Amino acid sequence: MSIEIRNFLTLSYEELEEKNLAAKEQRKNRVAADKIQEERLKYLTDEKRIKAVTVLFSDLEGRLHMLDYDKKFLVKSYDNLTFDGSSIRGFTAQKESDLRLGIDWSAFYWVPADILGSGKIFVFGQVIDKQGGPYSGDLRSVLRAYADKLYAEKGFTLNAANEIEGFLFAGRDAERHFHQTGRFDYVNTGGYYHSLPGDPLRTFIDSAAEVQRALGFENEKDHPEVAPSQFEINYSYGEVVAAADQIQLYKLLCRQIATGLGFTASFLPKPVVGVNGSGMHTNMSITKDGINLFWDAEGQEQLSAFGWEFVDRILTRGSDLCLPLNSSVNAYRRLDPHFEAPNQIKASATDRGSMVRIPIGNSKSMRVEVRSVGPDANPYLALYSLFRTGLDGDISTIKNLRSANRYLPDNIYTALEDFRGSKWVSTILGDDVKDRFADLKQGSADRCPRLLGTFVKAPEVQYHHEVYNQYLWNWF
Repeated sequence: MSIEIRNFLTLSYEELEEKNLAAKEQRKNRVAADKIQEERLKYLTDEKRIKAVTVLFSDLEGRLHMLDYDKKFLVKSYDNLTFDGSSIRGFTAQKESDLRLGIDWSAFYWVPADILGSGKIFVFGQVIDKQGGPYSGDLRSVLRAYADKLYAEKGFTLNAANEIEGFLFAGRDAERHFHQTGRFDYVNTGGYYHSLPGDPLRTFIDSAAEVQRALGFENEKDHPEVAPSQFEINYSYGEVVAAADQIQLYKLLCRQIATGLGFTASFLPKPVVGVNGSGMHTNMSITKDGINLFWDAEGQEQLSAFGWEFVDRILTRGSDLCLPLNSSVNAYRRLDPHFEAPNQIKASATDRGSMVRIPIGNSKSMRVEVRSVGPDANPYLALYSLFRTGLDGDISTIKNLRSANRYLPDNIYTALEDFRGSKWVSTILGDDVKDRFADLKQGSADRCPRLLGTFVKAPEVQYHHEVYNQYLWNWF
């Protein structure tokens, strides 16, 4: 079909950034939901060059799903969007399949036409159950409800920024072909900070950074990471739900750009043995009336007593939370002490082997960094688990809790046992969601060799929740 007769919306990157930053500011300032909805619906109605609205949501494991709705249909039917929940792993059973999608109009993105398609708008959805309330398996809705409750009752704003590492491998769909090839091929072997202008890794990073900027991410820095062909593209803090949304967009755009260049962007935690794995260092803070509650100029490491209690609660439940933060078989290869692995259940300002680090900060930037999170974790589940634990959990009476000689599980089976046996996890997730998540992880684990061994096995890639498709899963 000729593209010359089409008249779909295509905005410059400068226009995209301007619009997305304005929407981000509305979200940050908590503009009333009905006002934003009215504004967005009017825009969609008046802008004739938009053909479709892509609604994004995530399943229980954190895999991103997208549904395209015709713009005219969505404007008329946005309050009655249904989909088959039984087709989404971890959602409803076949006998109770219908779920609804609500629209979070504040999470509205203008997207680059050359990367994500012309004439399209992205918006995040929230899954609604038959009774009209938030669906318990949609951790985005759970996280949003918790964050809104804290803001309403205590004036707390939960903030997060994630440092998401990944690998760029040669060839398209390298992960899905791994069970045939048995290897991943680097596109660059330069290492930390080192790449030449115009080489494949630098080209990819530059392209991804441009798209992030256009989407209003407010970039900070980008660079190759320690391992060959590894990358990291950092951006600024955001309110917790927006921050989790950006993780999903980050991985989506990286994969899309890599595919366009003939490569694969992989967020497996440890796709290659013998080199550093990929993490998703999770920086968190809490503000009230614009004041950072984690800052105390006189506190230990300049972290407030409130902040240290937050850390102590997370350390208390370190083993219980290991599965949500490291939710794949492959993730436990990364928790290897020979490669700066954050596998020690302790807190430190300097030791990068600690699960929790206290970075240098000031009254604005003081934060707590949880280093053990894998880049393949469900971001909504990870952030909800950490903030809920840090604020509402108990504190262990273990002597020297912050420096005790304790370690995270080194395999998914131990992590599953800790998770299933945790009363705290039942408290924050409910038994139904807890059991469904554990069953999904058990299913993947049972398809893999119990011992990790010294090389990456095909099943740990093939049955990884971000890689598998129905065809691959049914090969077992």
